[in-house]
Amino acid sequence: MEKKLMRSSTDKMIAGVCGGLAQYLNVDPVLVRVAFVILALAGGPGVLLYIILWIVMPEDVSGMPPMPGEPPAPPAPPEPPAE
Repeated sequence: MEKKLMRSSTDKMIAGVCGGLAQYLNVDPVLVRVAFVILALAGGPGVLLYIILWIVMPEDVSGMPPMPGEPPAPPAPPEPPAE
């Protein structure tokens, strides 16, 4: 299965950017959050980078429960067998 860079819908504090980056890089989300804070406090592009990633990264909706009043999502179709 290929990894995709997506905002986390389950491991998020603000928008899920750090959680999504941590899942993609296979590291602890706290480390990514600390890196963004250090970049922001050191006069670096931390806040601007976070906002850009918030806009650019799609949200991972596979782990989200359905909204109230919506029918549950249909199951995903089975993957074709590998040749």
